[in-house]
Amino acid sequence: MTHLPVDKLQARRPDYLLMASTIALLVLGTLMVYSASFVVAHNEFNDDAYFLVRQLAWIGLGAIGMLLAMRLDYRRWRLLSLPIMLACIGLLVLVLVPGIGASNYGAVRWIKLGPLQIQPSEIAKLAVTLYLADWLARRGPIVGEFFKGLLPFAIIVAIVAALIAVQPDLGTTAIVVGVSACIFFVGGANLLQIALLYLAGACAGVALLAHLSGYQLERIRAFLDPWSDIQGSGWHTAQGLIAVGSGGLFGHGLGNGLQKFYWVPNAHTDAIFAIIGEELGFVGCVGVLMLFGILFWRGFLIAWRAPDAFARLFATGLTCMLAVQTLVNVAVVTNSLPYTGVTLPLLSFGGSSTVISLVAIGLLLNISRLPAAAVDVEPRSSPAHALRGSSTTVTRRLGRRLCA
Repeated sequence: MTHLPVDKLQARRPDYLLMASTIALLVLGTLMVYSASFVVAHNEFNDDAYFLVRQLAWIGLGAIGMLLAMRLDYRRWRLLSLPIMLACIGLLVLVLVPGIGASNYGAVRWIKLGPLQIQPSEIAKLAVTLYLADWLARRGPIVGEFFKGLLPFAIIVAIVAALIAVQPDLGTTAIVVGVSACIFFVGGANLLQIALLYLAGACAGVALLAHLSGYQLERIRAFLDPWSDIQGSGWHTAQGLIAVGSGGLFGHGLGNGLQKFYWVPNAHTDAIFAIIGEELGFVGCVGVLMLFGILFWRGFLIAWRAPDAFARLFATGLTCMLAVQTLVNVAVVTNSLPYTGVTLPLLSFGGSSTVISLVAIGLLLNISRLPAAAVDVEPRSSPAHALRGSSTTVTRRLGRRLCA
């Protein structure tokens, strides 16, 4: 396959709507992190801006990562897909080693590096997306075969998902599996393979239910009826619903919410959407979802216009990664899903999540800069060319409808 250097191509401007929606979400997220956290920060660290300063530092680091991802030829990332995947699996294993993995809220999900903590499962979402995009683009039409497509795909995803699930982090596990399935579908999987994946997922879910720990079972009971044990397992869900419901149409005003006064647990992380509902009301929640909608629309449009098979799959996976995580977080806050510790991209406090989300957006901006005709120089017999012509129909149809 022949590659033209990026600096030799007539690059388009990056997608400004994607950039604008990202900046708007970051600004709003910074304000909401301070509003939701200053009570805890004052009482526990005697510094109202304790979490704000750290979030700004993570945003700065993420912005550097986004700029690097946007400027570096995305095809070079493809060459690193296997080393990054292996390094990520190594980090997921290290989390489980006593003395290395750091425990919070009964889960071992972090590796502590001095004053910093990194969450390998966040890195895994990006690593799996990159690796599967490269893997599927190389296979092309044979993705539809069982032994060369579905089986190795399932093994790859199962290894990563299992390492995340045993932490335990079922929310991120679901995101990794969901995003992988989306990439596989767009990459050329047939309906039978998708049906088999759903069947395997259902069987795995039943098996998982039989081995859930006590607190996980309590979360499911709280999801079914949070008001039956509002002082116990239903507290988190019930207080989040109270926060969202009490905001009414326009909310109580930025900074004026009461639920962050130790009523809603993790108000500045997992439950920040509840505080948005309380302080900015229904209008604020709709505005946030519209900003995310613009981000996802532009992401899928970038995938539709992408210059080659790998770029289309990668852009699709990156967009799905952000979209699925957003949907899971909002669904948890509104009690449409059982509670999981999944943050809201670009809005919640959290270093690993913020940095990875910004790097993902940087990669999307990178892909958006190149016109398809300028770099689509793969031979017609290559798997990538076959994929371009036949197995990205869903993505292209989605793009046409969005552009209509």
